[in-house]
Amino acid sequence: MESRGILVDKQVLDEISLDLNGRAKIIADSIYKIANQEFNIGSTKQLGEILFEKLKLVTKSKKSSKSGNYSTDSDVLEALALQGYEIASLILEWRHLTKLVNTYTEALQKSIDPNTTRIHTTFEMNTTTTGRLSSRNPNLQNIPIRTEEGRGIRKAFVASKGNVLISADYSQIELRLLAHFADIKQLKEAFLYNRDIHAVTASEIFGVPIQNIDSDLRRKAKGINFGIIYGISPFGLAKNIGIPQREAKKYIENYFLRYPGIHEYMKKILDFAKSNNFVETIFKRRCFIEGINSSNYTVRSFAERAAINAPLQGSAADIIKKAMVMLPEHLSRYLVLQIHDELLFDVPEAKTEMYAQEIVSIMENVVQLSAPLKVGVSVGKSW
Repeated sequence: MESRGILVDKQVLDEISLDLNGRAKIIADSIYKIANQEFNIGSTKQLGEILFEKLKLVTKSKKSSKSGNYSTDSDVLEALALQGYEIASLILEWRHLTKLVNTYTEALQKSIDPNTTRIHTTFEMNTTTTGRLSSRNPNLQNIPIRTEEGRGIRKAFVASKGNVLISADYSQIELRLLAHFADIKQLKEAFLYNRDIHAVTASEIFGVPIQNIDSDLRRKAKGINFGIIYGISPFGLAKNIGIPQREAKKYIENYFLRYPGIHEYMKKILDFAKSNNFVETIFKRRCFIEGINSSNYTVRSFAERAAINAPLQGSAADIIKKAMVMLPEHLSRYLVLQIHDELLFDVPEAKTEMYAQEIVSIMENVVQLSAPLKVGVSVGKSW
């Protein structure tokens, strides 16, 4: 993958940069209008003075004793935006757009090899506790996908001439592993019969018939499902899905009441980790957990969350790496990227259907789970 690299359309990146910079300038002009002066929006010092001294916005933010500057991080700005301060919302959007330019569109262009017109990232095997591959110079595993702008950046990664890109992505693999390890009948059946896992969870937690689950209940259940994997707290869940902390605590309690096997599984994992200072993946690979017996509450709490997640994320990492090893030479030669639970291939267009079917068959049969592995495939001229 490193030597093969992935083809990048520089013109697409140029067009995206032009669009993002233009939109950022319009937003900056709106910010200057509200502030009634131009200033460096990227300067914490200047921004803090404008927001809290000139405009006198109401906030709990105070000057740092070390830097002497007001905090203007995303938490502060989001709180101000919720209070109805338009300038805070505009600054958040400006930061989003300028980060896309600085971190992605312009940085990616600098990483294109002039001889191959491809980007050749470096993958590392031993930089994460869970065993996930990591990517650097540049990091191609963090190209955003949740926003329209992020998806636009992915379109700059294109297939070679006469080829198409096949993306094969494990669907909800960590939730499937949780259902398997904890032996949760409702979840295993949902995966076995291809039901909407978040709607199933919403029905269980909120006591609403599955046919009556609306988008808001599903959204909350989705936040709970993925939050549980990371040992989320009521505070964290409340922040993630935008509800009061008391309500979040109730949801987590209801989750464990409906799925008691998950609570028992997590207790078992924590007890094992505290006794051995490591946890194990599905293939018995050890993930060492630092600080699991620390007397420091913050350190210990972080380690406990890591211990809960590591068997799931670590097993997912093992499974996709084993799938890569199982690929025959006629497929592995076309593998260009691994993005956590996704493999990306640059294959001859004439063999798309045959290769896609073979890739899915290999990936779904790496290991037999009681909540079967499922791989989704998408095909196109760009990522």
